[in-house]
Amino acid sequence: MLKKIVPAFKMAANTLRSHFFHTFLSILGMVIGVAALVGILCLIDGMEHYAKDQLTRTTSLNAISVASRPTKSVNGIQVRKDTFARLDYARFRGLTRAIPYRTEAMMISSSSAEAKTENDTAATVTWLRGISAMMTSKWVVKAGVLLGEEAVANREGMAVINQAFASATRPADSARVWLGRKIHAGGRTLTVVGVVNHRSPEPEVFLPITLLTPDELKAAPPSVVLEAENVVDVTPIRDSLRAWLKTEFPEHANDFDVTTNEFRVEQATRGFMLFRVIMGLIVGISVLVGGIGVMNVMLISVTQRTTEIGVRKAMGAKREDIVMQFLAESITISAFGSLAGLVLGILGTWAFVPIIKALTQVPFQASYTWNTLGVVALVAIAVGILFGTYPALRASRLDPVEAIRRE
Repeated sequence: MLKKIVPAFKMAANTLRSHFFHTFLSILGMVIGVAALVGILCLIDGMEHYAKDQLTRTTSLNAISVASRPTKSVNGIQVRKDTFARLDYARFRGLTRAIPYRTEAMMISSSSAEAKTENDTAATVTWLRGISAMMTSKWVVKAGVLLGEEAVANREGMAVINQAFASATRPADSARVWLGRKIHAGGRTLTVVGVVNHRSPEPEVFLPITLLTPDELKAAPPSVVLEAENVVDVTPIRDSLRAWLKTEFPEHANDFDVTTNEFRVEQATRGFMLFRVIMGLIVGISVLVGGIGVMNVMLISVTQRTTEIGVRKAMGAKREDIVMQFLAESITISAFGSLAGLVLGILGTWAFVPIIKALTQVPFQASYTWNTLGVVALVAIAVGILFGTYPALRASRLDPVEAIRRE
């Protein structure tokens, strides 16, 4: 078989070379179609790479969260439950001890409240966040200290505010001036021990979660965030958390959601795959039009070489030999069109990327992957076989005597 395939492709290459310009014009539609397909795939791959990079930068893939589920679905409507399981500080400490991996953990309960300093009459609406010991990786300290385990365990009346709260209350004061001040928030008087530069643009007051009453914790069920030391530990930590919840809350383990941020990357991947398939199908219409050009070239070739086909059949060539010859030519022509389209598509992305970056101000780059090259190779073979089969069969069915007679 190989002895027949290699000469067939050599003959196809010679035929393509002898009618180069005519062939190129005939398959120009395929060149443009493949170029558009390559450009679209490279740009989508670049978009996916940029999106995943942004997700990785803004979302920790090492994070695992445990949150109460205070609602249930009734006829498709979310209704708050009368009773549901929730974590408290004591159980939080037990949870952290039960995880057999190195992690940082934080418990937090958020509610809105009015807060003001002891000498002010105007109050500032702020987020009141009851929190366990604050993780140093989450906040940048501008002045003072963060809430530590000792302050939380001893239920000390301390607070840490963010820069947004300080600016909203007394914008002229520096961060260090706030240390030691008294603020009234959520019915409590708290002493400011630290100011942090948190990324939230909203005012925030952090206080020990142990100061919150059971009613407050029920109204704003606390959640737990754990940060694994290694990404590979995320899945076993998640499984350990679920096992601990089943042990600690045997009848209410389903009242909790244990989630990781992996699903965000998976959602982005599925979304871009859907976009890639849809755009590929749309641009594929151009490739089909190009395939019709390949068929046109092959039908013209059969007509022009009728005598040659008759002579070959008269000298003993079998029908499968004729079919193989013309299929080889069809695949060679489509491969040439795909290669030209690949080059044109890559050059096109080089031209379009600077325009996209200038219009969007986004550090975007096209991505060139082996998957794109594989798609182009598959298109070349598929188009060659699909649109070359009919001309090849037509050539193989010619009667040798009638074929030789034709001029």
